[in-house]
Parts: sequence; C-alpha cells; structure tokens
Amino acid sequence: MKGPSIRLDLSIRSLEKAFLRSKPGFQAQLKMIPVPSIGHRLVDGVLNSCIKAGVLILFYPWEDRLHLVLTRRTERVSQHQAQISFPGGRCEHKESFKQTALRETQEEMGVLPEDVRILGDLTPLYIPPSNYCIYPVVGITASRPEFVPSAKEVAEVIEIPLDHLLDSQNIKKENWTIRGKNILVPFYFYGGHKIWGATAMVLAELMEMIKRCES
Repeated sequence: MKGPSIRLDLSIRSLEKAFLRSKPGFQAQLKMIPVPSIGHRLVDGVLNSCIKAGVLILFYPWEDRLHLVLTRRTERVSQHQAQISFPGGRCEHKESFKQTALRETQEEMGVLPEDVRILGDLTPLYIPPSNYCIYPVVGITASRPEFVPSAKEVAEVIEIPLDHLLDSQNIKKENWTIRGKNILVPFYFYGGHKIWGATAMVLAELMEMIKRCES
C-alpha cells in the first residue's frame, strides 16, 4: 500500500502539534466575525443562560490530502436550518462535550466514536441568535469514513481540503442584509459554498493554530 505523501504527513503533524500549544482564542475567532457583529460576546458572560452543545471538527486523510467534513443542515432541524455547520448538537444529561460531539456525529454522519482519535478542543463560542454555546472538539480518523448522513438532519456532506482553508485567497467578504441590517460578512468559499458565521469563526482559530506550527 502506498504510504502518505510528504504533504499529507506534514499536514497531520502540524495538526497534532497545534494542540501542544496555547489556543489563540476569541481574538482569532474575531477575524471571521460579521461587522457589525450580531451580539457576540465571550462565553463566560452567558454560561448560566446559554444552551451548551458539543461539535466535532473531524479530519481524515483522503487522496493524499488532509480533509475535514462539514454538513449543510436540512430545513427540518430545529435550529440553524440550511446552514453549514460541524456535526454536533445539544449536550444531554451529564455528557462531556467530547461525548456529545462523538454521539451527534454518529447520529448525523454514521461515524463510529471508536474510530475517532481526539486531538484537543478549541475555544467555545456563543451564538446569539440561537443562544447556543458551542464547544468544538477536534478529532481525526485513520482513513476517510464511510459517511451515512441522516436524511432528517443532513442535506449535504461537504468535504474540504485543509490546504484550501489555509489559503487566504479563499477568504471572501460580501455585504449582506441580515435581519434588516447591512452587514459585512467574511466567509470561506469552497465549491460554491459560503462558510460563514460561527462555523467560520471556529475555523479561523483552528487555521491560526495550524499556521503557527507550519511557520
């Protein structure tokens, strides 16, 4: 069997090394925040009132490149309909954020928890419109999973090469009208998709972590 390419090997090492260092935090997330912001604030200020959720940023090697997976949500889910997001959802009972992220990823995408090696976590992020506090967990599988998307929750599976996200030429900005206000929205552009909002803010922190390890 052909071994991984040098590019893939370096990408995996950079990803693993990123979690041996301190996290860039909210300041890195702000690089992809809409302007003016829609009520964003630090999670610490809303811990007692927000709905806590765990999400999984899942990486895997595929075609000699490291990829991560996102989903476009259906119109039938209760929150963030038709938006692009990480697999994940609301914490149940006494679950840890890691347990929630893995459970939800299995329910939404058919990925078995035992196949995922957890690398670390990112800075939690508050989403004002839904009052959710999301806690991102980062994991990797040894090979591309056989995704089995939930028809109720997942309208589309979006697989993005890591090097595409690391390339600043793929970050765009547009003026949108959101809730009657003119807002400048930064987004990652891939395959016709505009990845913005909370998903882009979480990715911004992760990309900064990885770039520090590659420099």
